Amino acid sequence: MEAQSITFPEGITLQCGETIAPLEVAYQTYGTLSPRRDNAIVICHAFTGDQYVASPHPVTGKPGWWSRMVGPGLPVDTDRFFVICANVLGGCMGTTGPTTVRAGTGQPWGKEFPPITMHDIVAAQVKLVDHFGIDRLFAVIGGSMGGMQTLTWATDCPDRVFAAMPIATSPFQSAQNIAFNEVSRQAIYADPDWHGGDYQAHGVIPARGLAVARMVGHITYLSEEALTRKFGREIRPGTMPGPNDPLAALPFGGMFQVESYLRYQGSNFTRRFDAHSYLSISRAMDFFDLGSEHEGSLSAAFRGVKTRFCVVSFSSDWLFPTSRSRTLVRAINQAGGHVSFVEIDSDRGHDAFLLEEPDFDRTVRGFLNGAARHAGLPEGRQANAV
Repeated sequence: MEAQSITFPEGITLQCGETIAPLEVAYQTYGTLSPRRDNAIVICHAFTGDQYVASPHPVTGKPGWWSRMVGPGLPVDTDRFFVICANVLGGCMGTTGPTTVRAGTGQPWGKEFPPITMHDIVAAQVKLVDHFGIDRLFAVIGGSMGGMQTLTWATDCPDRVFAAMPIATSPFQSAQNIAFNEVSRQAIYADPDWHGGDYQAHGVIPARGLAVARMVGHITYLSEEALTRKFGREIRPGTMPGPNDPLAALPFGGMFQVESYLRYQGSNFTRRFDAHSYLSISRAMDFFDLGSEHEGSLSAAFRGVKTRFCVVSFSSDWLFPTSRSRTLVRAINQAGGHVSFVEIDSDRGHDAFLLEEPDFDRTVRGFLNGAARHAGLPEGRQANAV
């Protein structure tokens, strides 16, 4: 599938007051937009995800990050729905971000890229949806940071989202998660190749720091049970980083399987992600707090919102625990909204929404089918499947 993108010459004015122009939005689409333009679903990707939700990644060659969920006859059925997934503002897979050449300079934005928020990220997606001539989305779906975008869509554009599915997420970034993000950022800053943020001018990337940041993040995506089941305390004798490994300068070798796994994840990550994008997007997550934007009242954020919500959490997710989802559900209920809630029993941690979880699959399919009936969409071939 070819890369898709569109340029908006007028750009976008951010919450911080700065304007980025032009604005390029890279995206992928799946399925066919109906003549009435009423079957569109926006899928919002997570922190280190991208627009390749159901197609091979152009850098890694791996299948799309949700290819088991999005496609013909799958829970997000592209025989029935038109799916849009855009690389977020500040990303590094084609949408304007720190790696983009800044107009009039001939140089990438780099460390000069302005601070962004979830509202800015969604505002860029709104421009893309407008480009397709879609007045109201049938649904917005997203997990983790994608869930933050989903909530922002519903509260910033309440008349444009019929149904919303925030998954494994929270209406605010917790102090603990901000702390983990700061450790990751400090790892990047401490890399000798950081060069005060001017690494691009030196022809290098802070690979060691970025890899460690990914390792820290990856630990938070997994549960203790998942790590124990997959690796335990198994030792891999003789596992040492190679000369081209960005972590080669770290002391000791990869003694345990879990160490080898984390190093592999960190090393691979540096091939497809930019350090400035990591900093910019992690900060956008840290700024996110729907309640504080409404004088400390989370329920006020959902007042008057007619969107049908299905909030999903996973029992072993300690990054965005079920308690956060319950807080969100209570707020929507207090605002008189329409919300259902499902906690999926899983020992796979935060990343469970990306993995094969039959109960989760049934939840997604069931919610979309039910919402489609309420929206008056034609029946799909899998509409009655569970």
